[in-house]
Parts: sequence; C-alpha cells; structure tokens
Amino acid sequence: MSAVDPATLLTSWDGQQAAYIADREARFRIMVEVLRLACGDAPLVVDLACGPGSLSTRALDALPQATVLAVDHDPLLLDIATRALRPVHGDRFTTLDADLADESWPELVADALGGRTPDAFISTTALHWLTPDALVRVYAGAAALLGEGGILLNGDHFRFDGRNPVLRRLAAAHDDETQRRAHTAGAPTWEAWWDTARAQPGAASLAALRDARFADRPAPPPTAVDFHLAALAQAGFTGVGTVWQLLDDYVVLGVK
Repeated sequence: MSAVDPATLLTSWDGQQAAYIADREARFRIMVEVLRLACGDAPLVVDLACGPGSLSTRALDALPQATVLAVDHDPLLLDIATRALRPVHGDRFTTLDADLADESWPELVADALGGRTPDAFISTTALHWLTPDALVRVYAGAAALLGEGGILLNGDHFRFDGRNPVLRRLAAAHDDETQRRAHTAGAPTWEAWWDTARAQPGAASLAALRDARFADRPAPPPTAVDFHLAALAQAGFTGVGTVWQLLDDYVVLGVK
C-alpha cells in the first residue's frame, strides 16, 4: 500500500467518523461556538482523548489565537495528529501521551501546561471508552485543573436505556441509516480506515504499542445523558446542561 500523508489520513478519519455520527459538523460547530462564548478568542484548551486531531483542528481554525494541548494514549493516532496539525498550527498545538484511565493524568497535564490554568477541556466521541467510574474521575480531574468560569464540553453518543425503549429504537434506526448512506457514498468503514493507517510506513511499531496498551481494557457499558450531567455536578461543576442534541447524540457542558 502506498504512503498516505497525515493530513489525508485525518480527512479520511473525518469521513469515516461522519458515517457513524449524523451531523458531526453541527456538533463541532456548537462546541467551538460555546468555547468561544465562554472563554473568549484566545483560550487555552485541553482536548481529552483527541484521536488524530479532528476537534483540535476545528478549534484552532475557528479561534486563531487559541492554544490546544491534545491528550491521548493511542500512539498511532497521536502521531497522525502531531504530523497533521503541527505544520499548520505550530506551537499553538502540542500533544501529550497520557492514559485517562490512570489517576495520574491530571498531574501530567499540569506539567505539560507549565503552570498555566486551562480555560476549557473538550472531547468528542472518545470518553465512552472509559468505564463509568473512570469517567467520573476524569470529570473530577478536569474540574480540579480549571479555574473559576472554566468549562468542560463533551460531545458523544449517550445511549437511551430501558427507560426510553421507543427513543432507543429510533436512535438505532437513525444510526443504521446514517451508516448505510455514508458507506454507499464511499465513506471508509472503521475497519478499513485502521487497515490503511496500520499499513503506513513506520506505523507497525506504533500499532503494536497501541494493541498492547488496550488489549485488556474492559468494554464499558453505555451511559445515558443524565449520568453525565450528574457526574459533572458531582465533580464540582456548578452549572451543567445539554447544549446540543440529535436523538442520543449530545453535547454536555459543565461550568466551574
């Protein structure tokens, strides 16, 4: 397989993700807009579980004075993010290899920020990989690092549970239709994207490290939006709420 440059891999990732997330760009737009409204034009932002940099690049593009520290524990995705975004954004974008399931991650973030207080934590389609207890700890760790008025934005699927069987059925049908349309139009599947990424020159060792790091992680149960709102409140955010929703796809906000 021929080499694919990191910017193209990121674009392909966006196409692959959009097949599973309807109106993904609308979710990004509201997150960046709330970030600007709450934190101004030059926020210091921490992107949690940043992947290859989709949300980071949108924040940096929309807010040319923003600075982003992008955190992930996937060495292959971090490598793509670094090589795709650093040439464009320079020192406004840095990365940190840290495991959000490890309780030491806030210390690593604080060290990487060099004593600066972040204005915001953001994340999208990522924290559902954490177990519910780990997610609560991540929200609490973020709250501890933020100053007064700092925010956390998390956009993800928060699945309807047994209390909402009709909505759960409609959301699942909507997901199926979104995927079918996107894949028919040529969007890569999750599996196909990873096959391409793993086949890139120099990726084998990063992929092997990724596999070793995540081999024994438990599959977390889905969580509903009220769990996240309660977890944010428990973590110390004094204002919590939903700022965007499409069926079971939400953006939740915590304000410290």
